[in-house]
Formats: sequence, C-alpha cells, structure tokens
Amino acid sequence: MNEEKLNISVRKFLKNVGITSQRKIEEKVREQDRLGNLKQSEKIKISAKIYSKELDLDEEVNGEIEIEI
Repeated sequence: MNEEKLNISVRKFLKNVGITSQRKIEEKVREQDRLGNLKQSEKIKISAKIYSKELDLDEEVNGEIEIEI
C-alpha cells in the first residue's frame, strides 16, 4: 500500500470536512443568535460522525464549542 498517497487522500478529505463543517456550524450559531436562542456565553455540545461501509467504520467524535455573545 502506498502510505503517502493514503495520507494525502485522507488529509484532503478531512480538510473538506473541516471547511464545510465550520461554515455550517457558524451559519447555525449566527442564526440561533439572531433568533435570541443563545445565552451570552455558553458551551454547545456537538458531534460528528465518520462512516464508511467499505471500511466497516462507524465512529462518532464528540466535543463542545464555546460561544461568547
């Protein structure tokens, strides 16, 4: 197996996931702020799922995002 090619391909996928996820999260935070649904400062629980049928992969990554209004 070409480890370098695998590494580059995985990084490319994760970069896309990171950019897309950040945009979507920021859009939703701004939307909830406009609606008055956020406190001045709070932690929002969030999770991301990584799934691949071909790899028999089904993982969830959990964390928090700190919001300061």
